[in-house]
Amino acid sequence: MKPPVATPRDGRDEALIAPGETMESVTRTISDIPLLHPYPRFWWTGFLIAFALVLLLLTSIAWLFTRGIGIWGVNVPIAWGFAIVNFVWWIGIGHAGTFISAILLLLHQTWRTSINRFTEAMTLFAVACAALFPILHLGRPQFFYWLLPYPDSMGLWPQFRSPLEWDVFAVSTYATVSLLFWYVGLLPDLATMRDRAATRFKARLYGLCSLGWRGDVRHWVHYQKLYVLLAGLAAPLVISVHTIVGLDFAIAILPGWHSTIFPPYFVAGAIFSGFSMVLTLVIPLRAVYRLQGLITARHLDLMAKVMMATGWIVIYGYLDEFFNAWRSGDIFDRFVDVNRATGPYAGYFWALMLCNVIAPQFLWARRLRHNVVVLFFVALLVNVGMWVERFVIVVTSLHRDFLPSSWGMYHATFWDYSTLAGTVGLFGALLFLFLRFLPAISMTEMRHFVGAERADP
Repeated sequence: MKPPVATPRDGRDEALIAPGETMESVTRTISDIPLLHPYPRFWWTGFLIAFALVLLLLTSIAWLFTRGIGIWGVNVPIAWGFAIVNFVWWIGIGHAGTFISAILLLLHQTWRTSINRFTEAMTLFAVACAALFPILHLGRPQFFYWLLPYPDSMGLWPQFRSPLEWDVFAVSTYATVSLLFWYVGLLPDLATMRDRAATRFKARLYGLCSLGWRGDVRHWVHYQKLYVLLAGLAAPLVISVHTIVGLDFAIAILPGWHSTIFPPYFVAGAIFSGFSMVLTLVIPLRAVYRLQGLITARHLDLMAKVMMATGWIVIYGYLDEFFNAWRSGDIFDRFVDVNRATGPYAGYFWALMLCNVIAPQFLWARRLRHNVVVLFFVALLVNVGMWVERFVIVVTSLHRDFLPSSWGMYHATFWDYSTLAGTVGLFGALLFLFLRFLPAISMTEMRHFVGAERADP
Protein backbone atom coordinates (compact mmCIF):
# COMPACT_ATOMS: atom_id res chain seq x y z
CA MET A 1 0.00 0.00 0.00
CA LYS A 2 1.41 3.35 -1.02
CA PRO A 3 2.00 5.84 1.82
CA PRO A 4 -0.04 9.04 1.59
CA VAL A 5 2.55 11.39 0.08
CA ALA A 6 1.30 14.83 -0.93
CA THR A 7 1.86 16.13 -4.43
CA PRO A 8 3.77 19.38 -4.98
CA ARG A 9 1.69 22.54 -5.12
CA ASP A 10 2.72 26.10 -5.91
CA GLY A 11 6.25 24.97 -6.64
CA ARG A 12 6.71 23.48 -3.16
CA ASP A 13 7.62 19.86 -2.46
CA GLU A 14 5.32 18.66 0.29
CA ALA A 15 6.43 15.02 0.38
CA LEU A 16 6.79 13.30 3.73
CA ILE A 17 10.44 12.54 2.92
CA ALA A 18 13.02 14.15 0.67
CA PRO A 19 13.31 12.47 -2.78
CA GLY A 20 17.00 11.62 -2.39
CA GLU A 21 16.71 9.74 0.91
CA THR A 22 17.54 6.01 0.95
CA MET A 23 17.49 3.41 3.71
CA GLU A 24 21.24 3.80 4.24
CA SER A 25 21.12 7.60 4.26
CA VAL A 26 18.24 7.54 6.77
CA THR A 27 20.16 5.21 9.09
CA ARG A 28 23.34 7.24 8.79
CA THR A 29 21.66 10.62 9.33
CA ILE A 30 19.81 9.50 12.44
CA SER A 31 22.50 7.34 14.06
CA ASP A 32 25.30 9.85 13.51
CA ILE A 33 23.70 12.33 15.92
CA PRO A 34 24.31 10.22 19.07
CA LEU A 35 27.33 8.29 17.73
CA LEU A 36 29.37 11.11 16.17
CA HIS A 37 27.90 13.96 18.23
CA PRO A 38 27.83 16.68 15.52
CA TYR A 39 27.61 20.36 16.46
CA PRO A 40 28.89 19.85 20.04
CA ARG A 41 28.95 23.60 20.77
CA PHE A 42 25.17 23.80 20.34
CA TRP A 43 24.65 20.75 22.54
CA TRP A 44 27.00 21.83 25.33
CA THR A 45 25.61 25.37 25.41
CA GLY A 46 22.02 24.17 25.66
CA PHE A 47 22.83 21.44 28.17
CA LEU A 48 24.83 23.72 30.48
CA ILE A 49 22.04 26.31 30.52
CA ALA A 50 19.51 23.58 31.29
CA PHE A 51 21.77 22.09 33.97
CA ALA A 52 22.12 25.49 35.64
CA LEU A 53 18.32 25.67 35.85
CA VAL A 54 18.25 22.15 37.30
CA LEU A 55 20.58 23.34 40.06
CA LEU A 56 18.16 26.22 40.66
CA LEU A 57 15.33 23.67 40.91
CA LEU A 58 17.26 21.60 43.47
CA THR A 59 17.97 24.73 45.50
CA SER A 60 14.29 25.71 45.41
CA ILE A 61 13.18 22.25 46.51
CA ALA A 62 15.76 22.15 49.31
CA TRP A 63 14.57 25.55 50.59
CA LEU A 64 10.95 24.38 50.30
CA PHE A 65 11.69 21.30 52.41
CA THR A 66 13.43 23.51 54.97
CA ARG A 67 10.87 26.32 55.26
CA GLY A 68 7.60 24.83 53.96
CA ILE A 69 5.23 25.97 51.23
CA GLY A 70 4.97 29.39 52.86
CA ILE A 71 7.89 30.42 50.67
CA TRP A 72 5.44 30.35 47.78
CA GLY A 73 2.75 32.96 47.23
CA VAL A 74 -0.13 30.67 48.27
CA ASN A 75 -2.40 31.92 51.00
CA VAL A 76 -6.03 31.88 52.06
CA PRO A 77 -8.12 31.77 49.89
CA ILE A 78 -5.62 31.04 47.07
CA ALA A 79 -4.35 27.71 48.38
CA TRP A 80 -3.59 26.60 44.82
CA GLY A 81 -0.98 28.59 42.99
CA PHE A 82 1.90 28.01 40.61
CA ALA A 83 2.30 24.39 41.69
CA ILE A 84 -1.08 23.29 40.33
CA VAL A 85 -0.82 25.63 37.34
CA ASN A 86 2.53 24.10 36.40
CA PHE A 87 1.26 20.57 37.01
CA VAL A 88 -1.64 20.95 34.59
CA TRP A 89 0.58 22.72 32.04
CA TRP A 90 3.25 20.00 32.02
CA ILE A 91 0.69 17.20 31.81
CA GLY A 92 -0.86 18.93 28.82
CA ILE A 93 2.51 19.21 27.06
CA GLY A 94 3.01 15.48 27.40
CA HIS A 95 -0.23 14.67 25.59
CA ALA A 96 1.03 15.31 22.06
CA GLY A 97 3.53 12.47 22.35
CA THR A 98 0.91 9.87 23.17
CA PHE A 99 -1.48 11.29 20.58
CA ILE A 100 1.13 11.20 17.79
CA SER A 101 2.51 7.80 18.77
CA ALA A 102 -0.58 5.82 19.72
CA ILE A 103 -3.69 7.30 18.12
CA LEU A 104 -2.05 8.21 14.80
CA LEU A 105 -0.46 4.75 14.68
CA LEU A 106 -3.85 3.10 15.11
CA LEU A 107 -5.26 5.40 12.41
CA HIS A 108 -2.39 4.45 10.03
CA GLN A 109 -1.19 8.04 9.67
CA THR A 110 2.32 7.62 8.25
CA TRP A 111 3.31 11.25 8.80
CA ARG A 112 3.87 10.42 12.47
CA THR A 113 6.96 8.38 11.53
CA SER A 114 9.46 11.23 11.57
CA ILE A 115 8.41 12.73 14.88
CA ASN A 116 6.93 9.98 17.05
CA ARG A 117 10.17 8.99 18.83
CA PHE A 118 10.96 12.58 19.77
CA THR A 119 7.43 13.25 21.02
CA GLU A 120 7.36 10.02 23.05
CA ALA A 121 10.51 11.13 24.85
CA MET A 122 9.01 14.58 25.31
CA THR A 123 6.00 12.95 26.99
CA LEU A 124 8.17 11.15 29.53
CA PHE A 125 10.14 14.28 30.38
CA ALA A 126 6.99 16.42 30.72
CA VAL A 127 5.34 13.83 33.00
CA ALA A 128 8.50 13.74 35.15
CA CYS A 129 8.27 17.52 35.56
CA ALA A 130 4.53 17.41 36.25
CA ALA A 131 4.82 14.67 38.88
CA LEU A 132 7.01 16.88 41.06
CA PHE A 133 4.37 19.50 41.78
CA PRO A 134 1.62 17.51 43.54
CA ILE A 135 4.30 16.02 45.80
CA LEU A 136 5.88 19.39 46.56
CA HIS A 137 2.44 20.90 47.19
CA LEU A 138 1.56 18.34 49.88
CA GLY A 139 3.17 20.36 52.64
CA ARG A 140 4.86 17.24 54.01
CA PRO A 141 6.26 15.74 50.80
CA GLN A 142 8.31 13.17 52.69
CA PHE A 143 5.03 11.33 53.32
CA PHE A 144 3.96 11.19 49.66
CA TYR A 145 3.65 7.40 49.93
CA TRP A 146 0.50 7.91 52.01
CA LEU A 147 -1.23 8.56 48.68
CA LEU A 148 -0.51 4.98 47.61
CA PRO A 149 -2.70 2.03 48.78
CA TYR A 150 0.14 0.23 50.54
CA PRO A 151 -0.63 -2.49 53.18
CA ASP A 152 0.11 -0.58 56.40
CA SER A 153 -0.49 -2.05 59.85
CA MET A 154 -2.91 0.72 60.91
CA GLY A 155 -5.47 -0.25 58.29
CA LEU A 156 -5.53 3.29 56.87
CA TRP A 157 -6.25 3.70 53.17
CA PRO A 158 -6.12 6.75 50.91
CA GLN A 159 -9.28 8.78 50.35
CA PHE A 160 -10.31 7.51 46.93
CA ARG A 161 -12.87 10.29 46.55
CA SER A 162 -10.08 12.85 46.57
CA PRO A 163 -9.06 14.36 43.22
CA LEU A 164 -5.45 14.21 44.40
CA GLU A 165 -5.79 10.44 44.60
CA TRP A 166 -7.23 10.29 41.08
CA ASP A 167 -4.21 12.22 39.82
CA VAL A 168 -1.83 9.73 41.43
CA PHE A 169 -3.37 6.77 39.62
CA ALA A 170 -3.88 8.63 36.34
CA VAL A 171 -0.37 10.05 36.10
CA SER A 172 1.39 6.87 37.27
CA THR A 173 -0.55 4.77 34.74
CA TYR A 174 0.12 7.28 32.00
CA ALA A 175 3.84 7.39 32.78
CA THR A 176 4.15 3.58 32.95
CA VAL A 177 2.39 2.87 29.65
CA SER A 178 4.19 5.74 27.89
CA LEU A 179 7.57 4.45 29.11
CA LEU A 180 6.83 0.90 27.91
CA PHE A 181 5.57 2.14 24.56
CA TRP A 182 8.66 4.31 24.06
CA TYR A 183 11.12 1.60 25.07
CA VAL A 184 9.54 -1.17 23.00
CA GLY A 185 9.64 1.04 19.91
CA LEU A 186 13.29 1.78 20.64
CA LEU A 187 14.50 -1.86 20.70
CA PRO A 188 15.28 -2.33 16.96
CA ASP A 189 17.04 1.03 16.84
CA LEU A 190 19.17 0.16 19.85
CA ALA A 191 20.30 -2.95 17.98
CA THR A 192 21.22 -0.78 14.99
CA MET A 193 23.20 1.52 17.28
CA ARG A 194 24.94 -1.55 18.71
CA ASP A 195 26.01 -2.69 15.25
CA ARG A 196 27.21 0.78 14.19
CA ALA A 197 28.99 1.72 17.44
CA ALA A 198 32.69 2.52 17.00
CA THR A 199 33.83 1.40 20.48
CA ARG A 200 33.33 -1.86 22.33
CA PHE A 201 31.88 -0.07 25.38
CA LYS A 202 29.15 1.60 23.32
CA ALA A 203 28.44 -1.64 21.47
CA ARG A 204 28.04 -3.53 24.75
CA LEU A 205 25.90 -0.80 26.29
CA TYR A 206 23.54 -0.54 23.32
CA GLY A 207 23.49 -4.34 23.04
CA LEU A 208 22.49 -4.68 26.69
CA CYS A 209 19.68 -2.14 26.27
CA SER A 210 18.44 -3.83 23.06
CA LEU A 211 17.66 -7.00 25.06
CA GLY A 212 19.36 -9.30 22.56
CA TRP A 213 17.45 -8.08 19.51
CA ARG A 214 18.66 -9.86 16.38
CA GLY A 215 15.91 -8.93 13.94
CA ASP A 216 14.73 -12.45 13.14
CA VAL A 217 11.14 -13.18 12.16
CA ARG A 218 10.11 -14.27 15.64
CA HIS A 219 11.36 -11.00 17.13
CA TRP A 220 9.49 -8.93 14.55
CA VAL A 221 6.22 -10.83 15.05
CA HIS A 222 6.29 -10.32 18.83
CA TYR A 223 7.43 -6.73 18.42
CA GLN A 224 4.59 -5.75 16.09
CA LYS A 225 1.94 -7.42 18.27
CA LEU A 226 3.24 -5.78 21.44
CA TYR A 227 3.67 -2.37 19.81
CA VAL A 228 0.06 -2.28 18.58
CA LEU A 229 -1.20 -3.63 21.93
CA LEU A 230 0.60 -0.87 23.83
CA ALA A 231 -0.75 1.69 21.36
CA GLY A 232 -4.24 0.42 22.13
CA LEU A 233 -3.59 0.80 25.86
CA ALA A 234 -2.04 4.25 25.48
CA ALA A 235 -4.74 5.73 23.23
CA PRO A 236 -7.49 5.90 25.93
CA LEU A 237 -5.00 7.55 28.27
CA VAL A 238 -4.96 10.61 26.03
CA ILE A 239 -8.61 11.08 26.96
CA SER A 240 -8.61 9.76 30.53
CA VAL A 241 -5.60 11.51 32.08
CA HIS A 242 -6.52 15.11 31.31
CA THR A 243 -10.20 14.31 31.84
CA ILE A 244 -9.30 13.44 35.42
CA VAL A 245 -7.26 16.63 35.70
CA GLY A 246 -10.30 18.55 34.44
CA LEU A 247 -12.48 16.79 37.02
CA ASP A 248 -10.16 18.07 39.75
CA PHE A 249 -11.75 21.45 39.08
CA ALA A 250 -15.20 20.45 37.81
CA ILE A 251 -16.27 18.59 40.96
CA ALA A 252 -15.84 21.75 43.06
CA ILE A 253 -18.82 24.04 43.59
CA LEU A 254 -16.63 27.10 43.14
CA PRO A 255 -17.78 29.51 40.39
CA GLY A 256 -15.42 29.27 37.44
CA TRP A 257 -14.64 25.61 38.13
CA HIS A 258 -18.01 23.87 38.44
CA SER A 259 -18.57 23.18 34.74
CA THR A 260 -19.14 20.01 32.72
CA ILE A 261 -17.17 21.45 29.80
CA PHE A 262 -13.89 21.08 31.69
CA PRO A 263 -12.99 17.43 30.85
CA PRO A 264 -13.25 17.69 27.01
CA TYR A 265 -11.99 21.28 27.14
CA PHE A 266 -8.89 20.18 29.07
CA VAL A 267 -8.23 17.27 26.70
CA ALA A 268 -8.36 19.53 23.63
CA GLY A 269 -6.21 22.10 25.41
CA ALA A 270 -3.66 19.43 26.27
CA ILE A 271 -3.28 18.35 22.64
CA PHE A 272 -3.22 22.02 21.61
CA SER A 273 -0.37 22.85 23.99
CA GLY A 274 1.39 19.55 23.28
CA PHE A 275 1.59 20.15 19.54
CA SER A 276 2.73 23.73 20.12
CA MET A 277 5.59 22.43 22.26
CA VAL A 278 6.49 19.84 19.61
CA LEU A 279 6.75 22.60 17.00
CA THR A 280 8.69 24.84 19.40
CA LEU A 281 11.33 22.13 19.86
CA VAL A 282 11.33 20.42 16.46
CA ILE A 283 11.85 23.56 14.36
CA PRO A 284 15.23 24.60 15.87
CA LEU A 285 16.48 21.00 16.22
CA ARG A 286 15.51 20.29 12.62
CA ALA A 287 17.57 23.29 11.52
CA VAL A 288 20.61 22.60 13.72
CA TYR A 289 20.93 18.89 12.88
CA ARG A 290 19.90 19.39 9.24
CA LEU A 291 16.95 17.00 9.37
CA GLN A 292 14.92 18.79 6.69
CA GLY A 293 15.04 15.65 4.54
CA LEU A 294 13.30 13.60 7.25
CA ILE A 295 11.15 16.23 8.96
CA THR A 296 9.83 18.07 5.94
CA ALA A 297 7.62 21.12 5.47
CA ARG A 298 4.72 18.69 5.12
CA HIS A 299 5.18 17.50 8.71
CA LEU A 300 5.23 21.06 10.03
CA ASP A 301 2.15 21.89 7.97
CA LEU A 302 0.20 18.91 9.33
CA MET A 303 1.17 19.67 12.93
CA ALA A 304 0.11 23.28 12.44
CA LYS A 305 -3.28 22.11 11.14
CA VAL A 306 -3.80 19.83 14.15
CA MET A 307 -2.86 22.73 16.40
CA MET A 308 -5.40 24.93 14.63
CA ALA A 309 -8.16 22.31 14.95
CA THR A 310 -7.62 21.73 18.65
CA GLY A 311 -7.24 25.47 19.12
CA TRP A 312 -10.76 26.00 17.81
CA ILE A 313 -12.05 23.39 20.26
CA VAL A 314 -10.38 25.38 23.02
CA ILE A 315 -12.00 28.59 21.70
CA TYR A 316 -15.36 26.80 21.74
CA GLY A 317 -14.70 25.95 25.38
CA TYR A 318 -14.11 29.63 26.15
CA LEU A 319 -17.34 30.61 24.42
CA ASP A 320 -19.27 27.83 26.16
CA GLU A 321 -18.07 29.07 29.55
CA PHE A 322 -19.24 32.61 28.81
CA PHE A 323 -22.55 31.47 27.34
CA ASN A 324 -23.43 29.10 30.19
CA ALA A 325 -22.54 31.70 32.80
CA TRP A 326 -24.92 34.25 31.29
CA ARG A 327 -27.63 31.75 30.38
CA SER A 328 -27.72 30.23 33.86
CA GLY A 329 -28.61 33.51 35.54
CA ASP A 330 -26.17 32.66 38.36
CA ILE A 331 -24.74 35.97 39.56
CA PHE A 332 -21.60 34.27 40.89
CA ASP A 333 -20.75 32.62 37.58
CA ARG A 334 -21.40 35.90 35.77
CA PHE A 335 -19.18 37.74 38.20
CA VAL A 336 -16.28 35.35 37.52
CA ASP A 337 -16.36 36.14 33.79
CA VAL A 338 -16.60 39.90 34.35
CA ASN A 339 -13.86 39.80 36.99
CA ARG A 340 -11.52 37.88 34.69
CA ALA A 341 -11.89 40.46 31.94
CA THR A 342 -11.94 43.63 34.05
CA GLY A 343 -10.60 42.71 37.49
CA PRO A 344 -7.08 42.85 38.93
CA TYR A 345 -5.95 39.91 36.78
CA ALA A 346 -7.39 41.31 33.54
CA GLY A 347 -3.92 41.53 32.00
CA TYR A 348 -3.56 37.75 32.22
CA PHE A 349 -6.98 37.26 30.64
CA TRP A 350 -6.24 39.47 27.64
CA ALA A 351 -2.80 37.92 27.23
CA LEU A 352 -4.60 34.58 27.10
CA MET A 353 -6.91 35.86 24.37
CA LEU A 354 -3.96 37.18 22.37
CA CYS A 355 -1.92 33.97 22.58
CA ASN A 356 -4.63 31.31 22.30
CA VAL A 357 -7.33 32.96 20.21
CA ILE A 358 -5.68 35.54 17.94
CA ALA A 359 -2.17 34.15 17.30
CA PRO A 360 -3.26 30.73 15.89
CA GLN A 361 -5.47 32.43 13.31
CA PHE A 362 -2.36 33.44 11.36
CA LEU A 363 -1.98 29.76 10.46
CA TRP A 364 -5.01 29.90 8.17
CA ALA A 365 -2.65 31.31 5.54
CA ARG A 366 -0.65 28.57 3.87
CA ARG A 367 2.24 30.96 3.24
CA LEU A 368 2.55 31.65 6.98
CA ARG A 369 2.26 27.95 7.89
CA HIS A 370 5.25 27.27 5.62
CA ASN A 371 7.27 30.09 7.16
CA VAL A 372 9.18 28.32 9.95
CA VAL A 373 9.93 31.58 11.79
CA VAL A 374 6.25 32.54 11.95
CA LEU A 375 5.25 28.99 12.87
CA PHE A 376 7.86 28.89 15.64
CA PHE A 377 6.69 32.16 17.22
CA VAL A 378 3.01 31.19 16.98
CA ALA A 379 3.80 27.87 18.72
CA LEU A 380 5.80 29.72 21.36
CA LEU A 381 2.90 32.12 21.98
CA VAL A 382 0.51 29.19 22.35
CA ASN A 383 2.82 27.64 24.96
CA VAL A 384 2.77 30.87 26.93
CA GLY A 385 -0.97 31.25 26.43
CA MET A 386 -1.76 27.77 27.70
CA TRP A 387 0.24 28.42 30.87
CA VAL A 388 -1.59 31.73 31.34
CA GLU A 389 -4.91 29.92 30.76
CA ARG A 390 -4.20 27.55 33.64
CA PHE A 391 -3.21 30.53 35.81
CA VAL A 392 -6.47 32.29 34.98
CA ILE A 393 -8.54 29.18 35.75
CA VAL A 394 -6.83 28.52 39.08
CA VAL A 395 -6.20 31.95 40.55
CA THR A 396 -9.11 34.09 39.32
CA SER A 397 -11.61 31.46 40.49
CA LEU A 398 -10.09 31.31 43.97
CA HIS A 399 -9.23 34.90 44.79
CA ARG A 400 -12.86 36.07 44.80
CA ASP A 401 -15.47 33.51 45.74
CA PHE A 402 -18.93 33.75 47.35
CA LEU A 403 -18.01 35.97 50.31
CA PRO A 404 -16.33 39.37 49.80
CA SER A 405 -14.91 39.04 53.32
CA SER A 406 -12.76 36.11 52.15
CA TRP A 407 -11.40 37.76 49.01
CA GLY A 408 -7.66 37.97 48.58
CA MET A 409 -4.85 38.43 46.09
CA TYR A 410 -2.14 36.09 44.90
CA HIS A 411 1.40 37.29 44.25
CA ALA A 412 3.98 34.78 43.10
CA THR A 413 7.34 34.88 44.87
CA PHE A 414 10.86 34.32 43.61
CA TRP A 415 10.58 30.67 44.65
CA ASP A 416 7.46 30.18 42.53
CA TYR A 417 9.29 31.43 39.46
CA SER A 418 12.50 29.56 40.29
CA THR A 419 10.64 26.26 40.61
CA LEU A 420 8.92 26.82 37.26
CA ALA A 421 12.21 27.78 35.60
CA GLY A 422 13.88 24.79 37.22
CA THR A 423 11.40 22.33 35.74
CA VAL A 424 11.91 23.94 32.33
CA GLY A 425 15.62 23.28 32.86
CA LEU A 426 14.95 19.70 33.92
CA PHE A 427 12.88 19.15 30.80
CA GLY A 428 15.63 20.67 28.64
CA ALA A 429 18.43 18.70 30.31
CA LEU A 430 16.61 15.39 29.80
CA LEU A 431 15.92 16.37 26.20
CA PHE A 432 19.59 17.14 25.50
CA LEU A 433 20.68 13.87 27.10
CA PHE A 434 18.17 12.03 24.95
CA LEU A 435 19.55 13.67 21.80
CA ARG A 436 23.11 12.84 22.86
CA PHE A 437 22.69 9.11 23.51
CA LEU A 438 19.60 7.83 21.68
CA PRO A 439 18.20 8.15 18.13
CA ALA A 440 15.69 10.99 18.05
CA ILE A 441 13.87 9.56 15.02
CA SER A 442 12.81 5.94 14.56
CA MET A 443 15.25 4.41 12.08
CA THR A 444 13.17 1.25 11.82
CA GLU A 445 9.96 3.02 10.83
CA MET A 446 11.73 5.48 8.53
CA ARG A 447 13.49 2.65 6.66
CA HIS A 448 10.18 0.85 6.25
CA PHE A 449 8.58 4.06 5.00
CA VAL A 450 11.38 4.72 2.49
CA GLY A 451 11.30 1.13 1.29
CA ALA A 452 7.53 1.20 0.76
CA GLU A 453 7.73 4.50 -1.12
CA ARG A 454 10.60 3.37 -3.37
CA ALA A 455 8.92 0.03 -4.09
CA ASP A 456 5.64 1.73 -5.13
CA PRO A 457 6.62 5.08 -6.69
